[in-house]
Amino acid sequence: MDIDQNVLQTLLDSNPRFRMLYEEHILFEKQLSEYEKKGYLSPQEELEKNKVKKMKLAGKDAMEKILHTARA
Repeated sequence: MDIDQNVLQTLLDSNPRFRMLYEEHILFEKQLSEYEKKGYLSPQEELEKNKVKKMKLAGKDAMEKILHTARA
């Protein structure tokens, strides 16, 4: 997601929902990075990794909707 830093900062300061989604997005990226570091994932870990990916994508979609509204 390419966002102008000024627009990003404005949304983070003025929109609590966007801030929450952004912070979750960063957390999900860290979790996925930890899964990627492992050489092997158990079936349970694989399920959790896929769940995190879906939540990250859903959050990104929600952030993009807010961003689109802010630009309009």
